Amino acid sequence: MQQQGFPWAAPPAPRSDTQRDASGAGARPPSTPPPAPPPPAPEPAALSAELEAALLRELLRVHAWENHARFKNRLRPPMLVLTDTTTRLGQWVRIGRRLELSRPMLIARPWPEVVSVLLHEMAHQYVDEVLAAHHEDPHGPTFQEVCQARGIDARAHGAPVPVDGSSAPLDRTLDKIRKLLALAGSANQHEAELAMRTAHELMLRHNIDVAPGQREYQVRHVGDPTVRRTAAESLIAGILAEFFFVKVLQIPVYLPTLGRSGHTYELTGTAPNLDMAEHVYEFLRATAERLWQANRHDARVKSGHDRARYQAGVIQGFHDKLGVQTSALAGTGLVWICDADLDAFHRRRNPRIVHKRRRFLANGAHAAGREAGRRIVLSKPITRGPSGGGPKLLK
Repeated sequence: MQQQGFPWAAPPAPRSDTQRDASGAGARPPSTPPPAPPPPAPEPAALSAELEAALLRELLRVHAWENHARFKNRLRPPMLVLTDTTTRLGQWVRIGRRLELSRPMLIARPWPEVVSVLLHEMAHQYVDEVLAAHHEDPHGPTFQEVCQARGIDARAHGAPVPVDGSSAPLDRTLDKIRKLLALAGSANQHEAELAMRTAHELMLRHNIDVAPGQREYQVRHVGDPTVRRTAAESLIAGILAEFFFVKVLQIPVYLPTLGRSGHTYELTGTAPNLDMAEHVYEFLRATAERLWQANRHDARVKSGHDRARYQAGVIQGFHDKLGVQTSALAGTGLVWICDADLDAFHRRRNPRIVHKRRRFLANGAHAAGREAGRRIVLSKPITRGPSGGGPKLLK
């Protein structure tokens, strides 16, 4: 029997509060009480039989879709099995033609990671049943080639992560961008605008100067999949794709514990550009809401139903502002054309992309929002994780 799998670390067991003396005798109270241990992580909610059946149907649907999109329908439908293991995310078992997935993983992990694991096991199925490369290591060169050609993560523990190959001069440039964006939070409007324009120019120079083939790409996801996408969020996604050097795609996700589908945005790019894009996405969403709350009594706003149009106007106004800055930089010879390697990576990962346009009615509320959006100054870079515990924005 040939099995391919990969580890999924279970949460550590909670430590006992009991302390024992050096001789191993019974417990005795310490002189000073130890700090209370952190509460254990909550167990993922179990799925009802109805929800689990719906989840299996969705997984089979995704398998059929990806088989068509990536493998030209050369895979036969496997027996899909959910297991209770916490030691691996999934595995392909030749005997019985079983594609096994961890039930705890399906409940606890974001859906894009679930699909990544499924694709990983489909690649094993392809190597085993179509290419019959039984003599190789399960993660050997044939498997690696299949994954590379089809945009599949050969590690399948989530989003691809870049190899750390950054140089000291590059780090200094990115740190300067981060500090400029912090300066853009200044109460002095002229100073804030200048800092934002300078940061925009440095971001552009940074992406132009990095030679092709020296970039490593990864993906991240933003947006609450349980909430319907708004016109403002669609416009923010367009801004990220046009001005912040990332690819943006709205992708469907499945919510196993709710038994229904949703959507989220997938961003693809280098780690520094993704850090920036994540910040811009959250910053603009929060700013659009803040400006709506501050200006909803504008005479051009007729009712609360104008909220979506006003917020869309805010984002459109910020788009106008970035367009003016980009045109000014183009006059100095700084022009971003494209990243062919990023395009190729994005296409391999997403072999079938459908383009759609979203329309909305522009009225007085939209015009009011657009005026407010032209005055936005992008500022206050975020950090990821606790202080000292994770990479800072663009650093």
